[in-house]
Amino acid sequence: MHILQPKHTKLSEKEKNQLLEELRISVSQLPKILATDPALPEGCQKGDVIKIERKDEGETYTFYRVVV
Repeated sequence: MHILQPKHTKLSEKEKNQLLEELRISVSQLPKILATDPALPEGCQKGDVIKIERKDEGETYTFYRVVV
């Protein structure tokens, strides 16, 4: 991982279900990320949800994407 690249983490099934329930959405409503994206952690497959943490001026912003 490059120093400028935000942290990408694969969510477990439990974390994924909690997130979807909390946001009251389905997996298909999440923004998408390609399975060929070099930033993805090893072993990611179609349907996995990725948590992206981006730091900016001391604050951390969190984004979620589904692998397609």
